[in-house]
Amino acid sequence: MICRVGDDQWGKKYKDHLKNEGVNVSYVHITKNETTGVAQIVVAENGENQIVIVPGANKCLSVQDVEESIELIKNADVLIGQLETPFETTYTAFKLNNGIKLLNAAPALTDIRKILPFCTILCVNELEASVLTNVDVTISNASMAAKKLLETGCETVIITLGSEGAVYMSKNEECPKHVLCEAVNPVDTTGAGDAFIGALATFLVEYKDYPLHQLIGAACAVATISVTVEGTQTSYPTKNDFFCKKYEYVQLE
Repeated sequence: MICRVGDDQWGKKYKDHLKNEGVNVSYVHITKNETTGVAQIVVAENGENQIVIVPGANKCLSVQDVEESIELIKNADVLIGQLETPFETTYTAFKLNNGIKLLNAAPALTDIRKILPFCTILCVNELEASVLTNVDVTISNASMAAKKLLETGCETVIITLGSEGAVYMSKNEECPKHVLCEAVNPVDTTGAGDAFIGALATFLVEYKDYPLHQLIGAACAVATISVTVEGTQTSYPTKNDFFCKKYEYVQLE
């Protein structure tokens, strides 16, 4: 983990928490005179959520932080980036990495075109895809949106669709695919996208010989379990065998 936390009580506690979870915290920096980034989450009765983000120390993650961790970034099998930290920092890291570069383009921003040719995988939800394509993206036109996003230079585009699963397309494939998802009654959808991204990154390394539609299906299964439990990290499953079944998918035009 390469990040910044504040010099408040939450910064130290969170660094300790990450360490206890087995995360290497060598590049988790405590930032003086800054608060730790927080997210205020409101969950509706149907499980949907609204999130207000206060970035705090997140906004201080710098290109210098990238340079100080350059060997780790260059040699990582998978580099995950997102847009809650300064864009130039993520952009610099993506140009350096020699592995799979997975960008979760959240929160939705428009002016990120220059990083997309460096993305092995661009992963967005319907809202984020809509912002990037200037089209109101739904399941009915997700394949068109994926094709349009591929034109920006990334190698693979995944559009997550909540309970509808995900649509993806790669440059080396002629047609997009719709990976289906098990229906559940959601309790709290907060963090489902993060569950998907984290699971996908893990599966890309540990099950790299599997076809991408199965990796995406397994990541959808992780996210699906997470929405049946309250909370974010506390809702993430850890010990399930997600490859004991084959995940259904449909070829689209």
